[in-house]
Amino acid sequence: MWPNASSLGPCFRPMNITQEERRLIASPWFAASFCLVGLASNLLALSVLMGARQGSSQSRSSFLTFLCGLVLTDFMGLLVTGAIVVTQHFVLFEWQTVDPGCSLCHFMGVIMVFFGLCPLLLGAAMASERFLGITRPFSRPATASQRRAWTTVGLVWASALALGLLPLLGVGHYTVQYPGSWCFLTLGTDPGDVAFGLLFALLGSVSVGMSFLLNTISVATLCHVYHGQATAQQRPRDCEVEMMVQLMGIMVVASICWMPLLVFIAQTVLQSPPAMSPTGQLSRPTERQLLIYLRVATWNQILDPWVYILFRRAVIQRFYPRLSTRSRSLSLQPQFTRRSTIH
Repeated sequence: MWPNASSLGPCFRPMNITQEERRLIASPWFAASFCLVGLASNLLALSVLMGARQGSSQSRSSFLTFLCGLVLTDFMGLLVTGAIVVTQHFVLFEWQTVDPGCSLCHFMGVIMVFFGLCPLLLGAAMASERFLGITRPFSRPATASQRRAWTTVGLVWASALALGLLPLLGVGHYTVQYPGSWCFLTLGTDPGDVAFGLLFALLGSVSVGMSFLLNTISVATLCHVYHGQATAQQRPRDCEVEMMVQLMGIMVVASICWMPLLVFIAQTVLQSPPAMSPTGQLSRPTERQLLIYLRVATWNQILDPWVYILFRRAVIQRFYPRLSTRSRSLSLQPQFTRRSTIH
């Protein structure tokens, strides 16, 4: 693929790094602790979600289904990628020796893209579901069920997987990244690499942008209904406020964790002169930036479950006691005021 590159496989680029440097950069204990904390956080969130789904309303049940899909995705992402990375950090194996045919590298590249895009796409799907539920309460079928929500989650998983498989079909390449412990898309000048990098960055950015737009409209609608003088009897239910607080938290976490990496990928593949040399080498500062941004993005999988755990109604009521005194039987849907007649 590159002149003078390794003949072992297409996933190996020239990378001048010593074993001692790798040991200093990749701490096995930090990686293991990071994964264990993330897995425990997601398991805790799943257990809380299972209890919350009992007896929940129709709209809340659908929202909790999306949350289950998100937490399951984060859990599996940490479990699968963590197993590879932690093992590499402890053993410090040479990737060329263990995986000369690049099968493991291709597998890791696919799951990195898959588990990276899924939270962003699920966030956009959740924002769309809440947008319709708040602004168009009568436009959705009354029989909206968990099955429909799970179907949407399945479509998101299928879309992310289809994108992750593109390099195996010839659009872009997965290569071993600095410091030699993980695989990801290539920030090169090959048209396929540029197209795949831009597609990944664009899809992720559009998902974040869509979430921001729809959530902003939904929150504005809630505030309008809540403070409207002529609609005093149309107060939002506690669960509506709770879901929007959680959704806003998920959106903020995704934006902070992922946007730096997405912007960096787009800038690097479009950079002139190219960031990658004809031999497939990236400058050390560029490699370090990519590693730092990837580590920041990985925090999304740990913070997502805590957004749900901490922003539940029971926790919010401790800081905002008025939430527990409002009637929970009131909804966003228009209500007809019955006029009393005097006989």
